[in-house]
Amino acid sequence: MSHLKTDKTTQTKRALSLDLARGFMLFFIILSHIPLFLYTIEPGVITKVAGNTPLDHFFNFLMEIIVDNRARPLFAVLFGYGLVMIYRKQCERKGAAEAKRMIKRRCWYLILFGAILAGVAGGQDILMTYGIAGLLVTFSLKKDNKKIKKYVLISTIICILYIPLFWGGVLVENQSYGLPVELTGQESYTGTILDRLISIPLIPLFTHIAFPVIPSILMGIWLGNINILLQPEKHIKLLKHLTIGSLTISLAGAIPLVLINDVWFPDLFTAGLVYGIQIITGFAGGAGYAALFGLLGVAIRKRGLIINAIAAMGKRSLTFFVIHEVLTVILLSPIAFNLGAHLTVTTSVFVGTLMWMLTLSIAHLMERQQIKGPLEVCMRYLVYNK
Repeated sequence: MSHLKTDKTTQTKRALSLDLARGFMLFFIILSHIPLFLYTIEPGVITKVAGNTPLDHFFNFLMEIIVDNRARPLFAVLFGYGLVMIYRKQCERKGAAEAKRMIKRRCWYLILFGAILAGVAGGQDILMTYGIAGLLVTFSLKKDNKKIKKYVLISTIICILYIPLFWGGVLVENQSYGLPVELTGQESYTGTILDRLISIPLIPLFTHIAFPVIPSILMGIWLGNINILLQPEKHIKLLKHLTIGSLTISLAGAIPLVLINDVWFPDLFTAGLVYGIQIITGFAGGAGYAALFGLLGVAIRKRGLIINAIAAMGKRSLTFFVIHEVLTVILLSPIAFNLGAHLTVTTSVFVGTLMWMLTLSIAHLMERQQIKGPLEVCMRYLVYNK
């Protein structure tokens, strides 16, 4: 009986830690994608638009410190952790060779889902990016953690060597601190679908070069191998060190960026170097956030309405990621309601928060009615024929 109780406790902690991280990550992704539709506002720094009020500047500051290039690494860490869970489970059932085959099959379907989302629905893709990354790192799932740590170190060093230089060159070529929003307000669905379909192969290629995710996925594999979120109560000390150390690195790496164009006006190449540093220190931010949710999974004793709703969304993260992307396109882009032409930085944050809260209520109702996420069900059927 005591063994059974321990298993149930572990399962509860694991579900809460992982699902809270996934659910909250979706909020960060909404906030990071909405500025890409504010096409009537002058560009700010990189993907941010310029703020006009103190509140606008405050929200831009928060996004650059907390969200930008931090949501993506968190997603990558959780993706890598999930690969370990799938691999371990399938190895027990069908052996290592079949486990790797199923993971690769899942990755190919992620690429397909992402292509449909980007090409047909017009959403921002990360599914193709992670699907391709999954294919590239599958070999590492059978390696021990000493080798995984070496892979993390090598891939991170490679990124350190080229990412700042890459973005320095981008800003020099752009001749501005800010990258212009591609929308003009004249777009129609039929008029843009061909361009989107043509760009499908280029989207994940650009993302892997400019915003690499493989180091963070490998971090997730390392964390998965030691069950740090599956059994967080056994790793409290490591979780605390990861949370404090990684988030400190993430914060320090983002501070120089928030100073640009407000109190610091460096040359364009230097500004690109600073942005590259913000991206790289975001790797630590993703690991730090994952560790933080591991601690929350241990600390939370009573699951109230909000915690249950976030966890319910996390269980259906694939479904709600796609829902959020489609809603963002419908609400903000010129092909539908065109709110992006009228929102400010501040009001866009409120719209993103409202969108997340409304879909949280849907997730909570689905959990109460025991309705699984339709895309999770579809993926399971395609990969496992179940």
